[in-house]
Amino acid sequence: MKKKTIAIVAAGVVIVGAITAFSYLNNSLGNNVKIESVIPTQEQGAANGTNTANAAASPAGAAVTAEQLNGAWNIADTSKVYWSVTTSKETVNFVDPSVTGTWNVNLDDAGAMTGEGTVEMSALDSGNGQRDEHVKGADFLSVTEFPQSTFVVKSFSELPAEWTEGTAVPVQLQGTMTVKGTTKDVTFDSQAVYSGGQLMLSGTTTVTFEDFGMANPHSIVLDTENNLEVRLELVLSK
Repeated sequence: MKKKTIAIVAAGVVIVGAITAFSYLNNSLGNNVKIESVIPTQEQGAANGTNTANAAASPAGAAVTAEQLNGAWNIADTSKVYWSVTTSKETVNFVDPSVTGTWNVNLDDAGAMTGEGTVEMSALDSGNGQRDEHVKGADFLSVTEFPQSTFVVKSFSELPAEWTEGTAVPVQLQGTMTVKGTTKDVTFDSQAVYSGGQLMLSGTTTVTFEDFGMANPHSIVLDTENNLEVRLELVLSK
């Protein structure tokens, strides 16, 4: 075969490979998950770009008693945990609707309050199966070996003694998060709302890939920020 023909064939192989790589990359891009806040306030949604269309609604203004708030609460199956990764092209959200756990509220003694939750990592979903399979694999979350992530609250900021139905109350949660077998101290800046017999909690914290023994993913065509935002959107029921 002449050298010119060989060069043309080689160039064709390179072009096909580039197209294949681009197609793979293009298919792995795109944010398909919109964050939905459980806090029923349009102001919060407008401020952080989340969707509150599915949030529970209840008329504000009624006084909430300590008896209504104090006691044991369970994380309802409408709760979700979001993980957000920002790349050089966009922010990609992952949602995990498989969250369980318990919270104990005591407005008279913040030190007696507890909270914990477990997230089944196999349920993590970005709306892109190819991407999800890669993220759950050995290079990142190793879901087969570490099927669950957890968060445990060690302390709550002081809560007001008087609440109003449907009105958000700021609360800071300090505790630990365990992902891929590694535990990290975290602080969730949050809001809590009592509405319609349920307690809603929306909180965020920022961690890094390195916090949990993962390398920051990047390629020659796509950079990824080292930070990960973790967002709790919890509905609690007695």
